[in-house]
Amino acid sequence: QVQLAESGGGLVQAGGSLRLSCAASGGTFSSSAMGWFRQAPGKEREFVATISRTGGGTSYAGAVSGRFTISRDNFKKTVYLQMNSLKPEDTAVYYCALREAGTSTDARRYDYWGPGTQVTVSS
Repeated sequence: QVQLAESGGGLVQAGGSLRLSCAASGGTFSSSAMGWFRQAPGKEREFVATISRTGGGTSYAGAVSGRFTISRDNFKKTVYLQMNSLKPEDTAVYYCALREAGTSTDARRYDYWGPGTQVTVSS
């Protein structure tokens, strides 16, 4: 059984930066793709970024491309999301997810989820 725990969320001013972390326990982290998703109040959960098991392949949502960077450390069993040039519209609960297969932008294809961490960007 895999457990995921996000950290690093908080309140930041527009234009600022945050780095989210997601630590995994159990399971086979190094053979799994990882993803970040977010959900704003009153909206559906949406894809943010995904990374392949080796870290060699990444994909981003258009809204965050060029501002966010996903990375992973398989030794530490941790995936990161570096968020720069934050905007008020980035305010959401951010979730990490693990998929015991290749990368995907579809939340329904992920097998395990963390409880989420709140990111609030003030204008």
